[in-house]
Amino acid sequence: MVVTCPKCGTAINRKEWDEVKNKWKEGNKITNVHPPTTIQSKLKTYVDLLNEMEMMDRYTWLMDFGKKSASVPERFKLPEFEVPGCQSQTWLVPHFTYEDTIYFTADSAALISKGMVCMLADVFSNSTRSDIASFEEKSLDDLNLDVLLTPGRRNGVYSMLKVIQSYGSRKD
Repeated sequence: MVVTCPKCGTAINRKEWDEVKNKWKEGNKITNVHPPTTIQSKLKTYVDLLNEMEMMDRYTWLMDFGKKSASVPERFKLPEFEVPGCQSQTWLVPHFTYEDTIYFTADSAALISKGMVCMLADVFSNSTRSDIASFEEKSLDDLNLDVLLTPGRRNGVYSMLKVIQSYGSRKD
């Protein structure tokens, strides 16, 4: 299976996908994880990856993912892109395409928050507005955030989701 990233035009196959999942261990820069292509399938990929790890390794992976993810340029770190309800400054920037899809770039001042917001940005990127708007919050339960994150950080994750869904619901 070959998928083309709408953001960079890169074609990537399943073998490359497996390599991307392991990049965090090797210290390589991660920008976005490209395939698979639906919200649920991308979320499942992260769920499967995290569930293969011990709890402390999940936490470390999330921080490493944040550290290795690309940063949002300073010109986008504006109040209108800041996620309310996060314990640290967190930005989620939507990029709308002519095909009625959205991709997101994300950043945060704290590594754990950056790891979460970048993972969510990847999960929802290249999705249609209607797919984003209709995503059910309970689908995040498989990430076991109640065990992985403090209540404050969990609330921040759900604030991130609300912001993402608000962009999916926009009519402009």
